[in-house]
Amino acid sequence: MADQDTTAALGYEQARDELIDVVRRLEAGGATLEESLALWERGEELAKICRRWLEGARARLDAALAAEEEATAGDSPED
Repeated sequence: MADQDTTAALGYEQARDELIDVVRRLEAGGATLEESLALWERGEELAKICRRWLEGARARLDAALAAEEEATAGDSPED
């Protein structure tokens, strides 16, 4: 459970950097099948974390842009 808590607490950059390392290790080869499977599973977990961070960032940007549009529309003089 502590491992899941640690994983959930990873920031985007940390997860991305670890994912890059996992991919490099898989591409380099030389790992046993069991090690490769463990790396792949970790990579999938890290990719999900990155995806959640990016989806959250997109939602925040969309909300900020929508608020800006509403503020701009409210400042426009009506004819």
